[in-house]
Amino acid sequence: MANDAPHDQPAAAFRILGRRPLHRGFLSLDACEVEVVTRDGRRVRYEREVEHHGAAVAILTYDATRRVAVLVRQVRVPAAVIGLDPLTTEVVAGLIDGDEAPEAAARRETIEEVGLAIGALEPVGAVQSAPGWTTETLHLFLAEVDLGRDRVADGGGAAHEQEYIEIVEMPLAALAAAADAGTLNDMKTLLLVQTLRLRRPVLFA
Repeated sequence: MANDAPHDQPAAAFRILGRRPLHRGFLSLDACEVEVVTRDGRRVRYEREVEHHGAAVAILTYDATRRVAVLVRQVRVPAAVIGLDPLTTEVVAGLIDGDEAPEAAARRETIEEVGLAIGALEPVGAVQSAPGWTTETLHLFLAEVDLGRDRVADGGGAAHEQEYIEIVEMPLAALAAAADAGTLNDMKTLLLVQTLRLRRPVLFA
């Protein structure tokens, strides 16, 4: 049924009344007390937990000549907690360090994880990965590489971060088939694969 509500209604008034730290560690968790004035004029106060761990980058690296994507496979503990395979196959990704530019972080993470020095970065956008509970902004990129020329390191991730990354080269056609079959369960990977399909469909033929 169509929503007949007008689209020019003003946004609800909102303010944060206070923040209470709940946890500090690899990530931080705060309880935020907020107040919202609803469209019908009611003033409502409630509390929400908000997670912080900084901004991040995600990069789909691919060799257009070979028509393969260079991905990573690593253990994801939360996946195991909900009964999924803890070994997930994903695009390169990682946190931005301090005031590092997203593009610089993308280049650093790509060398750390898959050992490739990337040239031109094609921005896809900066998105909130899960706006209902985390402050993370995820900067998304496509990066074309030449596997015969651009390898500068072994990859595998930073040892002090306990990443234990396996590098995976997957045909782009197989990656598209996995997307269509609904077996790509990592959201950033699915989004970047579908973006590349839209921008360069010939690579998936």
